[in-house]
Amino acid sequence: MQVQEIDALELPELAPYRTMRRQLEHRQRGIFVAEGEKVVRRLLESDFTVLSLLLPGTWLRKYEPLIRSRPEKVPVYIAEKSILEQLTGFSMFQGVLAVGKIPRAHTVEAVLQRSVRPYLFAAVEGLSNAENVGAIVRNCAAFGVQALFVDSTSSSPFLRRAVRSSMGAIFRLPVVEGVDLAQTLDALRSRNVRCLAAHPRTNNRTLSEARFCTDCCVVFGSEGCGISDDVLAACDEAVAIPMVSGVDSLNVGGAAAVFLYEASRQRVKT
Repeated sequence: MQVQEIDALELPELAPYRTMRRQLEHRQRGIFVAEGEKVVRRLLESDFTVLSLLLPGTWLRKYEPLIRSRPEKVPVYIAEKSILEQLTGFSMFQGVLAVGKIPRAHTVEAVLQRSVRPYLFAAVEGLSNAENVGAIVRNCAAFGVQALFVDSTSSSPFLRRAVRSSMGAIFRLPVVEGVDLAQTLDALRSRNVRCLAAHPRTNNRTLSEARFCTDCCVVFGSEGCGISDDVLAACDEAVAIPMVSGVDSLNVGGAAAVFLYEASRQRVKT
C-alpha cells in the first residue's frame, strides 16, 4: 500500500479528481470516479482495476485490509475533508473517492456465452439522465438480471452519478454499451430470446399476464419519449404496468423495479 498525505491540490496524479465534472474527458481516458463509502468499498471488493484512492485519514484504517488484498499496488492520497471539498468543488458527506478503470467492453456474444439459461436481460434506449441509468443498474443487480444492453443514445453507466446511483452494482453487472438497440434485439430474438417492451399503452398485455420464465430481455425507453418505433418493432410484445386512472407512467427506475421484480418472482415460483 502506497500512502501519501497531501496538503495541496496540484499533484498530476490528482487530475481525475480535479476534473470530475469533465465526464467526456474521463470517458476518453477509460476511467471513472467512485464516490461514497459503500461504493468505494464495493469497488475495492470487485475485480475492477483500482487506480487510486483519495480520502480523509480516518477512513484509511477501515479500508486497509481491502487495499492490502488488492492484486495491484493502489496509491492512497490522504487529505482533510475541507481540502477534498476544495478539490472537488462541492460539499462531501464522507469525503471518500476512488478512481477505477473501465473494463474492456462486453459483447452480445460474450454475454450469451457466460450467462445461464433461462436468460434474463435488460436493455435501455435514450436514457439521458445518468442517475436513472444507475438506478436501473441497481435494479438489475437486485433482481438477477444477467446483463444490461445500453444503446448509443443513453448515458454511460460509468459516469460518476450513475456509478453513485447504482451503489456500486455496476461492478457486478455485465454491461454492453453503445449498441444499436434494434439490431441487438434482432440478434437476441434470432437466439430465441423474447424481447418485451415496457410500454404504457392501455391496450397492451398487462404485467401479470406477461411471461418471464423463458429466455427474455426487458426493454425500457427514455424518460420523455419512451421506446422508439424502431425498437418497439424489434420487440415481441409490449407490456404495461396497470395503474389507477389519471396516472399513465412511472419514472423509468421505478418501472424497471416493478418489471424486474415480477420477472424474478415468476422465475422463483417456477
